[in-house]
Amino acid sequence: MTRVSRDFGGTMQKENVPAVSADVIFASTRFPNYKIGADDQIVEANDDPKILSMKEVVARETAQLLEQQKRLSVRDLASKFEKGLAAAAKLSEEARLREAASLEKHVILKKLRDALESLKGRVAGRNKDDIEEAIAMVEALAVQLTQREGELIQEKAEVKKLASFLKQASEDAKKLVDQERAFARAEIDNARAAVQRVEEALQEQERMSRASGKQDLEQLMKEVQEARRIKMLHQPSKVMDMEHELRALRAQLAEKSKHSLRLQKELTMTKRGGENISHLYELEGTEALGSYLRVQPCSNNAPTLSSSSIQWYRVSSEGAKKELISGATKSAYAPEPFDVGRILQVDIVSEGQCITLSTTGPIDQAAGLGSYVEALVRKHDIEFNVIVTQMNGTDHPSESIHILHVGKMRMKLCKGKTTIAKEYYSNSMQLCGVRGGGNAAAQALYWQAKQGLSFVLAFESERERNAAIMLARRFAFDCNIMLAGPDDRAALGT
Repeated sequence: MTRVSRDFGGTMQKENVPAVSADVIFASTRFPNYKIGADDQIVEANDDPKILSMKEVVARETAQLLEQQKRLSVRDLASKFEKGLAAAAKLSEEARLREAASLEKHVILKKLRDALESLKGRVAGRNKDDIEEAIAMVEALAVQLTQREGELIQEKAEVKKLASFLKQASEDAKKLVDQERAFARAEIDNARAAVQRVEEALQEQERMSRASGKQDLEQLMKEVQEARRIKMLHQPSKVMDMEHELRALRAQLAEKSKHSLRLQKELTMTKRGGENISHLYELEGTEALGSYLRVQPCSNNAPTLSSSSIQWYRVSSEGAKKELISGATKSAYAPEPFDVGRILQVDIVSEGQCITLSTTGPIDQAAGLGSYVEALVRKHDIEFNVIVTQMNGTDHPSESIHILHVGKMRMKLCKGKTTIAKEYYSNSMQLCGVRGGGNAAAQALYWQAKQGLSFVLAFESERERNAAIMLARRFAFDCNIMLAGPDDRAALGT
């Protein structure tokens, strides 16, 4: 019978249980070095003619680490150890069966020997010698069977040792594989952390480059604008020349209009003669939007205006309808967009006498205001620089610049990032030109954002003031809101 030598365990460990780390081949013992190449691309430091991007290199190494982790599987080793354990179990089972068979053989031999002993006493002669020989053979078989049992016991012990060795070797192999797996996972985690750090560095660099690029672009734009401004100052364009000519023509037209108005007034006074006392006062100013009208005494006998009661009215061009302008009780009044196409009239009551003055014709529209407003209507939100002169009827001492936003749904007044007032168009909102206030009235408007909150705002020019009023009324009309001044009952429209 084949004996199992004690060197079998060592042979199995050397041949069938190789070191697991021998199968693990890492691409490199450290994270590869990179450098910034052309066009801010990250490339490897080696001279590989086919330069890969950093993401491709990291992806390749990650794939290799994952493949190595897969190769660390214990399925092959487990299958080998399971085969060895199965063989040991099979040997143990065979030994157990042989032991059972050996016991049965001992019983059979004992019964056979007893039968021969009983038969020996019954026979004599040659048969007795044969029985004795058979008894001797049975005893020899019993001795051989005993020796065989000793060998089986020794073989069973060897099989148990082999099984325990294989089990210990399997556990050691599993521990070794777990250690290698942990090492591989640590390497992968380190690689991922390195990739994340590199990506964060790339994002930070890209963000910084964008910020610096944006700053450079803004600086370049400022320099270009400054260069254009200097060029326009030293080399006026044709557009600027035309604008200067238009300004000169407008000034001439305004002067001729004043002269024509003066002649019309003189003609009217000449026709009236001395029959009417209204010649004690006269209206001065251009009868057009963007100017202001003032009541001036034209005779030494005229009562002082400070002791007189003044009220302005707007009258339709046909003279059929006369509307009181609430709050217009000063000697000066600046026409607003509502007054275009209407005649303005002022009543001066002094010492029981009422003197009525009126414009020679309807108030004219400002030149170019309509096209300017149409250009602004295309924008979603229009901004005007203003100064708050009054708030809730009280003078406002600050002369800082505020921004008035006129939008399609609401109006807003801001100072820097602080919002002073923001209200949607509503029936409680009021907007009109300032009714009185001297020369500055043509550049100011009255805005009641809501009940208990009102402002008097001064604009940079008469044009912007009238444009703001027309835009706000137009947007409010689109929201089915009639935006007008206090106690105005006229149908709105611009």
